[in-house]
Amino acid sequence: MAVAEPYAGQEIGARWRQLVHTWGEREHHPTETDANTDSVSLLLDVRETGRLLTVRFMTTKRLLVAFFTDGRALRQDQLAVAAAAANAWNTEQLYPMLSVWDVRGPSPCLAGVCDLPLNCRLTQTEFDDLVTDWAERARQMFTRCREVFEL
Repeated sequence: MAVAEPYAGQEIGARWRQLVHTWGEREHHPTETDANTDSVSLLLDVRETGRLLTVRFMTTKRLLVAFFTDGRALRQDQLAVAAAAANAWNTEQLYPMLSVWDVRGPSPCLAGVCDLPLNCRLTQTEFDDLVTDWAERARQMFTRCREVFEL
């Protein structure tokens, strides 16, 4: 007889922070909680590029959003190539959605975004599997941006 996983019937909106922290611990990703922005950030190693990705989890009124970036500011002469890289990725892969962002900073950067409705119901295992897939796809996305588009 299978044992039910705790919280299996609850929406993720009330427990997303715990889901993220547990995933981070299981995957050995350092986590940091920012009380000012009500977000949880983790660092992911992208061995192929020698860079670290930051994934920041936060919520809107209806969504849990995972925002991936390598934190590198784009120069003005890289914007057209970055937009082309985002268009190519989004056409071929769909997620994480890749875009050129200027988030809380003076310079644009590449960012990938995934989201889930806060009212969906996932067990910890299901959440872990989904977010692990997002992280792997984000690694592929930034590796491709580095190797193909030299970003």
